Amino acid sequence: MVWALVLPAAGWAVLRLVGWEGGPLVQLLAFTPYVAGWAVVPLAVAALTRRWWAAAVAGLVVAALAAAVLPRVVPDGVTAPADGTPVRVATANLLAGAADLSVLLELLRQERVDVLAMQEFTPAAEAELDRLGVTELLPYRRSDAEIGTTGSAVYSRWPIVDTGVRRNEGGFAQSYGTVRPPAGGPVLVESAHPMAPFALRTIPLWRADLAAQPQPDPQGPPRVLAGDFNSTLDHAALRRLIATGYVDAAAATGKGLVGTWPYDGAPIPPVTLDRVLVDQRIAVESVAVHGLPGSDHRMVVAALVLPAP
Repeated sequence: MVWALVLPAAGWAVLRLVGWEGGPLVQLLAFTPYVAGWAVVPLAVAALTRRWWAAAVAGLVVAALAAAVLPRVVPDGVTAPADGTPVRVATANLLAGAADLSVLLELLRQERVDVLAMQEFTPAAEAELDRLGVTELLPYRRSDAEIGTTGSAVYSRWPIVDTGVRRNEGGFAQSYGTVRPPAGGPVLVESAHPMAPFALRTIPLWRADLAAQPQPDPQGPPRVLAGDFNSTLDHAALRRLIATGYVDAAAATGKGLVGTWPYDGAPIPPVTLDRVLVDQRIAVESVAVHGLPGSDHRMVVAALVLPAP
C-alpha cells in the first residue's frame, strides 16, 4: 500500500528531472507543482507506518520536486541599476478577441504599461481598442490582426522601429519591433505564441515553435519575449529556451507559481503559461498578474529596468 503511493510520485520526479517529454506527458508535466505538494503525503504515510525504505525514497522524491519547484517562489535578489531605464511590459491573450477590452485599457492605465504584447489579436479587437482610445496610452503599434486565434500585436508608448512578424510552424503570428524609450537604449520586444500541445498531433509543432524562438544577441539590443508560451517551467523545451540567455520575470520575483490559465471555468488546476522572458542584461523589479474578463488567460505585467546604453 505504501509503495503504491511512493512509486508514482517517484516516477513523476524522474521524468521531470531528466526532462523526458513525450505524448500525454507534455500536458501532465505542467501540473508538477501540484504533484510536488502532494508528494509529502507518501512521505508522511511511510514515516507513520515505519516503512523506512519507502520513507527514504519518498524523502528523495520530495527533495527533488522541491528543488525543481521552490526556486520559483524565491526572489533572486538582483538589484536594478540606478542608471537604467524603467519599462513596464505587459502580455495579454485575448481569446480570439473575446476579452473585455475596456478592462484591458483600465489595467493599462492602472499599471502604467509602456509596451503591450497581445496574442489571438483580431481586426475587431483592434477596431474596438481604437474606439476606446488606446492611442492616448499606446500610440505606436505593430499590428498583425487576424480572424481567429493566430493574430498578434505589439503596442507601445514610444516609437517602434524595425518591425516585422514571425510565423511559427504551428501557424501563430508573432509581431515584433524595436521600442525606443526617450531615455536609454532600445529594446526588441516580441509577442510570443508557440503552438499549444493540446493533442498528440500538435506536440511536434509545439516543440518546433519553442525551439525556433529568437535568442538574445549580446551584440544587439536587449530582447524581451512576452506572451502565451503554452509551456511551464516544468517543460524541458521551455527551460532550454530560457537557458539561451533569458530570465523568467515571474520566477525572478518569486511569482513563478501564480497561475495564468485557464480562467474560463474549466475544471483544470491553473498553470503558468503566460510569461515575460527578458534578456539577462535586463533587471526585473516586479511582476503582477490580473484577471481579464472574456479571456481564459490572465494578463501579466513586468516592471523592468533596461541597462544604460
